[in-house]
Amino acid sequence: MGWHLSILIMTTTCFMLFPISDQSSQSELLQQLRKQLEYPRQLDAWGNPSSDPCYTQPTAVLAVTCEGNAIMELKIVGDRITKPPKFSGYSVPNVTLSEAFVLDSFVTTLARLTTLRVVILVSLGLWGPLPDKIHRLSSLEVLDLSSNFLYGSIPPKLSVMSKLHTVTLDGNYFNVSVPDWLDLFSNLTVLRLQSNQLKGSIPASIGKAAMLTELALAGNSISGNVPNLGYLSKLEMLDLRDNDLDGELPEMPTALVTILLSKNSLKGEIPEQFGQLNRLQHLDLSFNFLVGSPPEEIFALPNISYLNLAANMLSGSLSSSLTCSSTLGFVDLSTNRFTGDLPACLNGNMNNMVVKFDGNCFSADPAHQHEAKYCHQSHKGRGLNQDDGLVITVVGILFIVLVLSLLLIASNKKSCQKVLAEQQFLRKHKQDNSTSGMSSELLVNARCISHAVKLGTQIQPSYHIFSLEELKEATKSFEQSAFLGEGAIGKLYMGKLENGTLIAIRCLALHQRYSIRNLKLRLDLLAKLHHPNLVCLLGHCIDSVDESSVKRVFLVYEYVPGSSPEKTLKWCGRLQVLIAIAKAVHFLHTGIIPGSLYNRLKSSSILLDEHLTAKLSDYGLSIITEEIYKHEVVEGKRYLQNNVAAMEDSEDDVYYFGCILLEVLMGPKLHRKGGPFVLNDLVISISSQEEREEVLDPVVIGTSSQDSLSVVVSIMIKCLSVESSTRPSIEEVLWNLQYAAQVQVTADGDQRSEVSSQAG
Repeated sequence: MGWHLSILIMTTTCFMLFPISDQSSQSELLQQLRKQLEYPRQLDAWGNPSSDPCYTQPTAVLAVTCEGNAIMELKIVGDRITKPPKFSGYSVPNVTLSEAFVLDSFVTTLARLTTLRVVILVSLGLWGPLPDKIHRLSSLEVLDLSSNFLYGSIPPKLSVMSKLHTVTLDGNYFNVSVPDWLDLFSNLTVLRLQSNQLKGSIPASIGKAAMLTELALAGNSISGNVPNLGYLSKLEMLDLRDNDLDGELPEMPTALVTILLSKNSLKGEIPEQFGQLNRLQHLDLSFNFLVGSPPEEIFALPNISYLNLAANMLSGSLSSSLTCSSTLGFVDLSTNRFTGDLPACLNGNMNNMVVKFDGNCFSADPAHQHEAKYCHQSHKGRGLNQDDGLVITVVGILFIVLVLSLLLIASNKKSCQKVLAEQQFLRKHKQDNSTSGMSSELLVNARCISHAVKLGTQIQPSYHIFSLEELKEATKSFEQSAFLGEGAIGKLYMGKLENGTLIAIRCLALHQRYSIRNLKLRLDLLAKLHHPNLVCLLGHCIDSVDESSVKRVFLVYEYVPGSSPEKTLKWCGRLQVLIAIAKAVHFLHTGIIPGSLYNRLKSSSILLDEHLTAKLSDYGLSIITEEIYKHEVVEGKRYLQNNVAAMEDSEDDVYYFGCILLEVLMGPKLHRKGGPFVLNDLVISISSQEEREEVLDPVVIGTSSQDSLSVVVSIMIKCLSVESSTRPSIEEVLWNLQYAAQVQVTADGDQRSEVSSQAG
């Protein structure tokens, strides 16, 4: 009988100890997470050994919810909210977690909390590619990792998490295509991927994610059409603002409450079906290229409160009997081509409504309207009107340019090769004399984001490792006749290979000591920069003393004769050059991980080939060594007198792009000033339309429209802002230049029509 009692006591004791052990294990995991997060102050409450996180009072920045002894929810909101001007995929001191942080290990620890249903880890400085093993949190319903420094692709294995219904990854650096497997989610209702660097088109499969109620992809570089979303019968919020979408508007799901599509390049007419979206409250289609007359029914939708159609190419007159919904509180029709009278229901003074309509041809408020002919000449009814003809003309020109470019590529065979095979001789995590925060591991694992989808297959010769003897033969031992010039970044020579190919050779003297293998990794990364608007790197030559020390490196490029854009081109041509260079800079920032962010842009680095294709030279040299730039006297600094803040931020590519815009606008007049001058004085003069004629290049004044020129002047002023935080992104610069070009094409078409009508 006694032994029965002993067994009973032992069994009871074990059952009592198991929960304690389980609770202790989970507390240990939380302490491990605290350590991996480098002890953020938000987790100070966990520092008391006697405290139980399950019973910690929840706050706005920290919450742990438990059921029994199982942790169900973990919410930590940090204070690492600062976003650096550039992020290249590695630790940033005092911004991200340190170099010692390993995201894979952190997720491994997190996944051991198998009962988690909600994970909210915001602004904690997490950095690195999000590992696939996140799917081990099989009970997860809500995942929010916004405002961190995650990059690469979104793990496909997220789709196997059958209970997951909310995914929020806003404010990171994911830089591949929008996932094409979103339809595999069985319960996904909310998807937020805003303010990343996603590219490519929105996959059609997203239209099959039937449970979606909210889709937010704003602030990326997504292009192509908006796919058919008609089957998303539960979709209430669609946010695709600030992308590169360029197709026509499709019909929309009838359950939508909010549609945000501003700052794209959408064209065509607004579908009549928009006038049937009876649940719609907020519609923003501003800053696109929409044409025709908007459906008048959208003004009368029963729940509409905000309607923004500004900065399009909408035309026609609005009916005097237009009906406005009683809920409508804001309407913006400015900067379009509307004519006639402003309908009574849009009289803001009468209806307590905010109405903006400047920049049209309305009869009301003539001081802020264009003359009637400005709006009539480009829009003469529906069907194949002048707008359609303009679009066809532009598309035809672009097609011809594309065909000629491809023929040139095929004939000269001067396109860059594909990425070299990754070097395998470096051990994982080993540092090898790396500078600029680039570890050997990061250099080995650097990835190139292919432009093959956009550019088509190109003929690519093999990347060549030149010997010093080959380069001496090509330049006749670097004789004076081959010498093209010398700058702070090294001497430049022209050479001719045995097969007759002309090359340009940049000789860089390295102030930073590198081993051979480390330098080769850096050169491999530089060789991955393939873009039609970059002068192509054909190979290199390393001049070394021994295996551990490099004396000089020669970079061998395709030879581009070069021509100054402000000396050869009118305004429309200059805009095309600026757009091409903006695309090249955008690629340098986002085309590989880590990106090439410090390119010291100068107008002298912009070359035009014989077909006036703009190409950027001397890019990406910070990948090899920052020491080059420590010895460089940058041309742009002569603009910076009394502008200390800008001088301290001289690595900012956007700022130097602003300097290029200034040179393109002023042309020879800028150089006549000679010596240092105060930038603010110039900006003030250019900002004033009355003074522009005295300051700007006469070719610019004579060949540009006022609207197009104003767009470029405005973005230039933003680029040259003293505060780097107020400068636009290179994406925003590119969008504004494309918009200015479209406005100029339209103005040129109007002018030709006017001349034809006068001749007739």
